Amino acid sequence: MTATSTPRSGPAAGRDLIVRVEDVTKSFGDVRALDGVSLGFEPGIVYGLLGPNGAGKTTLIRVLTTLLPPDTGTVEVAGVDVVADGTAARGRIGLAGQFAVVDEYLTGRENVVMVGRLYGLGRAEARRRADDVLERIGLHQDAGRRVSTYSGGMRRRLDLAASLVGRPQVMFLDEPTTGIDPRNRMGLWELIKDLVETGTTVLLTTQYLEEADQLADRIGVIDHGRIITEGTADELKDHFGGSVIELGTEDDQMATAARVLAELTGEEPIRDQARRRLRVPARDGAQTLVAAVRALDDAGVVPTDLALHKPTLDDVFLALTADEDASPDVGPAAGGSTGPSAGAGHGSEGR
Repeated sequence: MTATSTPRSGPAAGRDLIVRVEDVTKSFGDVRALDGVSLGFEPGIVYGLLGPNGAGKTTLIRVLTTLLPPDTGTVEVAGVDVVADGTAARGRIGLAGQFAVVDEYLTGRENVVMVGRLYGLGRAEARRRADDVLERIGLHQDAGRRVSTYSGGMRRRLDLAASLVGRPQVMFLDEPTTGIDPRNRMGLWELIKDLVETGTTVLLTTQYLEEADQLADRIGVIDHGRIITEGTADELKDHFGGSVIELGTEDDQMATAARVLAELTGEEPIRDQARRRLRVPARDGAQTLVAAVRALDDAGVVPTDLALHKPTLDDVFLALTADEDASPDVGPAAGGSTGPSAGAGHGSEGR
């Protein structure tokens, strides 16, 4: 299946941007992790950055948060050039990496106060802000407990609290719900929405398409170090077009079913071999579905299930990246929660 990139303007586009990235490149040896990335978005939104493993998401986050200098290009966050004045930039941002980075021997409150002190806050102000963010994030009652007693979801929330104590203008969340159970994931979604309502702009990377659909005001898809499409969730779905036929079949009939659907629609179906499923655009909706049922029957294919649905972000994502093999993860580990002095010892795998 093919899908062309959504037309989009350059990052300037006549708007006041809180994040501006222009023609940024970064290489690790022979691997070009970022290959001329340009994007920009206005304050007060959640910008979702999607891409397969190795696409360049974490490398871009590390460049934006001053943990990694770009080889070329311009990067501005909250009006500050992150290369020319990293100290000023770090005072305006927060970062929560792919894994919660907290000190298990300290209490939740002590962790947040420690990060506040790294921001340069006085003891009293650090404690006051720590209590405030712990209340907002739903950990106030557990703030006096050692982190070693916290669940995984509580640690993720504490990591966010530590990132918020400096009251950042821009929060970078690198796959914040990875490894979190569905209930805690939904709780973190509500927290992210609350952040935006109280004035923080969020850049969110995720591999959960539903998460981007729920949270992101705008979405960019990155693959092989390039932004390949950008728009709202509805714009991306509309650009995909029409409806989608999703077919389940046995392994020995998948090749025949794919050939039948390709001949019928003129599109090569996306194959999900592990789940034994095929997806293909149905431009004429139900009429295409009826024709597909007849053609599959004539070919002796008996589907395990067959459905017609509107395009989802999963369909868009798979169409855009289906034929691309993700590059290997490269580069040193990215950061966890960060403020003006953070970064050392905070791990976040991947590119």
